[in-house]
Amino acid sequence: MNPVKNEDELIRQILRQTRTIALVGASHKPHRDSYRVMAFLQRQGYRVIPVNPGRAGLEILGEPVRASLAEIDQPIDLVDVFRNAEAAGETVDEAIAVGAKAVWLQIDVINPAAAERATQAGLQVVMDRCPMIEIPRLGLLAELS
Repeated sequence: MNPVKNEDELIRQILRQTRTIALVGASHKPHRDSYRVMAFLQRQGYRVIPVNPGRAGLEILGEPVRASLAEIDQPIDLVDVFRNAEAAGETVDEAIAVGAKAVWLQIDVINPAAAERATQAGLQVVMDRCPMIEIPRLGLLAELS
């Protein structure tokens, strides 16, 4: 984490500066957390681009699904990672390669080595948190709507 900011300040900064989110591990199944988080983020006004190689070319919540971060043809502010901790490392490396500004590893997705690589590459990092919890907790609902 950035030693200058406390975690809440870092999360607020990321959420306020983000407009485009790539959601890696997006599911088309409404009962899955990734689907619910994507829908929530869309309601908050973010553009959320689903990434899931098994669903590439289809749509989730009205957005075309991409197979990888490299297939996204616009700047990515935040990569939200819904993969297991080990696989998250590969996704973080892809986020660095495409020039994302930040990576967000969801609850129980803890990969300190990947977080350190992202930080060293200049990305902001949030780990073991969920934006669907953090946005209301930090009082950002009205601000972002």
